Amino acid sequence: MSDIGDYVLVATGHDGRVLAYAAYTRAIVGELQRRHQTWPVVTAALGRVATIGALLTATLKNDDHQVTLQIHGDGPAGKIVVVATGTGTVRGYVDNPFVDLPTNPFGKLDVSGAVGQEGALYVIKDLGLREPYRGSVPLVSGEIGEDFAYYFAVSEQIPSAVAVGVLVAPDLSVLAAGGIIVQMLPDATPEDIAEVEKKITELPQVTSLLHAGEKPEDLLVRILGDDVKILSEYPVVFECTCGKERLGKILVSLGKQELTEMLEEQGQAELVCHFCGEKYLFDYKELEGFRDQAK
Repeated sequence: MSDIGDYVLVATGHDGRVLAYAAYTRAIVGELQRRHQTWPVVTAALGRVATIGALLTATLKNDDHQVTLQIHGDGPAGKIVVVATGTGTVRGYVDNPFVDLPTNPFGKLDVSGAVGQEGALYVIKDLGLREPYRGSVPLVSGEIGEDFAYYFAVSEQIPSAVAVGVLVAPDLSVLAAGGIIVQMLPDATPEDIAEVEKKITELPQVTSLLHAGEKPEDLLVRILGDDVKILSEYPVVFECTCGKERLGKILVSLGKQELTEMLEEQGQAELVCHFCGEKYLFDYKELEGFRDQAK
């Protein structure tokens, strides 16, 4: 299929009683795979969390707001971290990009096996208040979508359905990625809930639909029907906030003694950004300057 840019839609259905977010995230997930060199099952796991992050950018009202998603599972992939911002940017990383597992009983990538089924999901929302909002729930399956549906229901008291997916090619490239979150608003009727649940149960795999050429708009129609009302549409992109100046501040925070030892033993320092893999080299003179600034 010809590729399109990544974007998020916000929509309502059932006369405004049901709220939905839908996203196409192939470029973001592909960039994460390229930068972290993730193997397929980890690409799927990290990509699903990144897609949730992209969807949640729709809930951030200001450019300086951000949400951090963390999955701390007991699987071999280790910790997964994604940060999404009010400007529609997404970045993320995983502890171990190199996990290889047999397919699950359905012949699909074993995301649950890579993530683990024991552990916790954390959501930290920085909305410009004095203290960030922090919520957490135990993992229920390690499949990511089910775990976030549980989080919304338990931690935010919003009945939700979540479907996210990533389709990875044998050459490790990302063929499709995207997802949808459907949430019942307070005035949703039992009939609304029953109909949406039925549509979601009947929904084919999100990635197979996207790979076949359907768009997030089509996913919304499949679940909410022809009366779906698109409220907004905006682009989302991979973008990291690292830079030499920011990482230099990290070096300063190490303190005089550690920087002196670094100067004597190595004469330089190389820092690598967790989120994007960019390497930053600081020479002897730069380290001396940081040592002079340090406490």
